[in-house]
Amino acid sequence: MKNSSDKKLTTVRALLIIDIQEKIIKPIFKKESITKNIKKLLNAYQILEENIILSEQNPRKLGSTIPEILPKTRFKKIEKMEFSLANIQEFLQELENKKVTNLIVCGLETHICIQQTVLDCLKKEFEVIIISDAMSSRNKVDHDIALQRMIQRGAILTTTESIIFELCKTANRKEFKEIREIIMS
Repeated sequence: MKNSSDKKLTTVRALLIIDIQEKIIKPIFKKESITKNIKKLLNAYQILEENIILSEQNPRKLGSTIPEILPKTRFKKIEKMEFSLANIQEFLQELENKKVTNLIVCGLETHICIQQTVLDCLKKEFEVIIISDAMSSRNKVDHDIALQRMIQRGAILTTTESIIFELCKTANRKEFKEIREIIMS
């Protein structure tokens, strides 16, 4: 969380993958490119960082996370009925336990669960980065308006490739070859 009186020297990030589930993804606008970008982000994140949180909205009715989006490394899965993860104690406890200050958000749907989570996390003073090309809604207009609303409230907008290079920081990093292959795929 941001705290103006206590400048933190380190940023602890978490990748938040919201509701990439079987029944939710079927009608999504540009679902193929969104899924591809989430996979790139996830693969790069697993190499460069830790703290992956995956949510599932009402999985009994909407299905599980699609298999290609399941992380290979350790992650926290939170099943929910609430639209906003920020209203779920298990989520907040996970962030507190790992001292997370910065959330990188992708998933579905931009105007529902993502928007409500982002707006609530901003109120709780987290820095929130939204990955515009790794999230979507059924309708483009809902996605676009939700992005505008989150930006107006203080979310930082970027793209998959941009955040991956930001996480990597330098081409001198030993993992850079793997990262470049992910980007180029």
